[in-house]
Amino acid sequence: MEFLSFMLFCFFFFNSSVALDTMTPNQTLRDHGETLVSNDKSFELGFFSPWNSSNRYIGIWFKNVPEQTVVWVANKNNPLTNSSGVLRITSCGNIVIQNSESGIIVWSSNSLGTSPVLQLLNTGNLVVKDRWSDNNSGSFIWQSFDYPCDTIIPGMKLGSNLATGLDWYLTAWKSTQDPSTGEFTYKVDHQGLPQVVLRKGSEVKFRSGPWDGVRFGGSPEIKTINGVFKPIFVFNSTHVYYSFEEDNSTVSRFVLNQSGLIQHIVWNPRVGAWKDIITLNSHECDNNYDMCGPYGICKLVDQTTCECPFGFTPRSPQDWNARQTSAGCVARKPLNCRAGEGFRKFKGLKLPDASYLNRTVASPAECEKACLSNCSCVAYANTDVSACVIWFGDLKDIRRYNEGGQVLHIRMAASELDSKNKKTLVFHLMMAISSALLLGLVVSWYVVRRRTSRRIAFGVDNPNQSFSRDIGEEDLELHLFDLVTIKAATNNFSLANKIGQGGFGLVYKGELPTGQEIAVKRLSEDSGQGLKEFKNEVILIAKLQHRNLVGLLGCCIHEEERMLIYEYMPNKSLDKFIFNQTRGTSITWQKRFDIIVGIARGLLYLHQDSRLRIIHGDLKASNILLDNDMNPKISDFGLARTFRNDQTEVNTNRVIGTYGYMSPEYVIDGLYSTKSDVFSFGVLVLEIVSGKRNRGFYHPDHDLNLVGHAWKLWNEERPIDLVDVFMEGPSPNSQVVRCIQVGLLCVQLRPEDRPSMSSVLLMLFSENPMLPPPKQPGFYTDRYIVETDSSSAGKQPCTPNEVTVTRLQGR
Repeated sequence: MEFLSFMLFCFFFFNSSVALDTMTPNQTLRDHGETLVSNDKSFELGFFSPWNSSNRYIGIWFKNVPEQTVVWVANKNNPLTNSSGVLRITSCGNIVIQNSESGIIVWSSNSLGTSPVLQLLNTGNLVVKDRWSDNNSGSFIWQSFDYPCDTIIPGMKLGSNLATGLDWYLTAWKSTQDPSTGEFTYKVDHQGLPQVVLRKGSEVKFRSGPWDGVRFGGSPEIKTINGVFKPIFVFNSTHVYYSFEEDNSTVSRFVLNQSGLIQHIVWNPRVGAWKDIITLNSHECDNNYDMCGPYGICKLVDQTTCECPFGFTPRSPQDWNARQTSAGCVARKPLNCRAGEGFRKFKGLKLPDASYLNRTVASPAECEKACLSNCSCVAYANTDVSACVIWFGDLKDIRRYNEGGQVLHIRMAASELDSKNKKTLVFHLMMAISSALLLGLVVSWYVVRRRTSRRIAFGVDNPNQSFSRDIGEEDLELHLFDLVTIKAATNNFSLANKIGQGGFGLVYKGELPTGQEIAVKRLSEDSGQGLKEFKNEVILIAKLQHRNLVGLLGCCIHEEERMLIYEYMPNKSLDKFIFNQTRGTSITWQKRFDIIVGIARGLLYLHQDSRLRIIHGDLKASNILLDNDMNPKISDFGLARTFRNDQTEVNTNRVIGTYGYMSPEYVIDGLYSTKSDVFSFGVLVLEIVSGKRNRGFYHPDHDLNLVGHAWKLWNEERPIDLVDVFMEGPSPNSQVVRCIQVGLLCVQLRPEDRPSMSSVLLMLFSENPMLPPPKQPGFYTDRYIVETDSSSAGKQPCTPNEVTVTRLQGR
């Protein structure tokens, strides 16, 4: 009996497909559902195929997450094309993946050891170790944690072993169907003060900034999250690396996705989905390395994106005003290494690139002295990790944070420092000798004088007093053009210069004396609701800066004339491209996908990352403008609304928008929220895919609108039939179907069922095809009657975009 029990044990241990965590050299793992499972059932290793791919790979994924989420791939650049693969470990300790039919080895760990065992640990680390070694010793012959792919999980490292030369870094997948090496890498740069750098090929796209003792670059995004996320940074003579820990109840990962976004994602078991907690490079300042040029500071708190620090001016003022800021800033008083030069302190910054770490200096005073004694030194900083960091040459890629950040001391000429000291002395003297009454008079006089001087300086002849007073001087911090300049630019508003027409007036193309092309939105005199929307647009857009939002250059106010001056978009609006196509003129799928992603990023900025939480309120194809490279820019903020951070929705009695894009809860109950924009975005996605308008859509077999038609095709498992028949060139069906599914998720009837824009972006670039199935959309017939009753008699008259609704009836 004992012998029989032993034989049964040996049979199951060496031949059974029962999931164990260990393999020995006389075992194999075949592509027939056989897997290794960590002892605590957290991770699983086996053969898998990415979504919509028939290739086979060996990978590790979360066992306790319903969606198969792969965190490591062995043969990512050498897939098997069928299920003939087998995994084994040789008696010499080498892991191999082999085609059992041809005998060809497609991947090898190239490891070497005696008495080897292959084991999947509870951490998700696949290791080759000595049969008798302890898992906690950390002494492994080989480990998967040394070769990250696109993901790091708790315990993995991002950095370098300076003693052995081993680097741990992330490489994006080529696509959701292909885990092979993509074009983005995310790697610790330890030349100078360590920081993490994102590259597309050899081009730097983003850098984190140096470690400050708590996080990289002082960024407020990277911090302990509710006590469950603990960042770790090691920086000594043998190692420099970043890692993180989490509590046992959390499942999370850092991912570098195919589009170059770096995200910390946490599994939410309550809703059964991954949640994007942090996107490190979601801000405009982070998407463009050194976008403000030498000494320029990128910020997202005021109306302009770039600023020059005190003591510096734009190197090319004309380009700077036109938002071409790559030339950066230059010192007003050049440095000459003369006596009296010193430093001015700037707080809340991401420190510049290309630093030099001076390990021989310990105190801040010694650091200042070391920089001042070297004529080539232009700045210094002290951090918690290292005592002294100094910079030579131009200061590049600086960002200002609303909170957090680090302190940088920039070298200044003596005259700039004297100016500062004199101003400080005058300020304190005035505070000491001025009474409250006198101070009030001085402030009043200053405000009046400033308003007058602004009108004189910009040549604004008698602007509308009510308008200026209602907006407030603090809101009108943008360029004021005089009417003469705008008339000259537009050839006196010639019909030949007319490029568009909206509910609130005409739009003209113009050219300033500098040669810059502009678009002039002129408020029509008979617009019943125009003044309110005009004020709204001036106040909001002046504070917004994002690559996917149209840039406001200024405004013109002259008596009854009110105009907004925008950057000119040569390709005009999206509707001109997607609704008026013929064979040979249609835009490709890749360009459509890029436009969808760009619109999503712009909305995410409005909803989450801008200074104000903003609901656009009128998102539609004609309000998406396209630049020279067909990059989308959201425009027309006349109907936009701002939210406090603690607000989720607002009720209104005045329903304004465009038929076919408005959400059901807004039209019927006057409730609007960020999910109202999500609904409009979903409609827009379906229009971009199909090349058809939602309203006015016709099909010979039914009376549904475009949303209803897409919903019908989805339920019939024919979503690909929605694709624009004029679209030429290759279009990956999986990506198209995913966009259709995202569009349908966005137009679901109940706002709480719709995803947030951060989730939308994650789904668009998802490594995982397991998106939730969409539910019934709202307004999917579009054949309804708008009824009014006597209660609406006192409401304001409708503009071409305005709708007053008391009841909707489907047909």
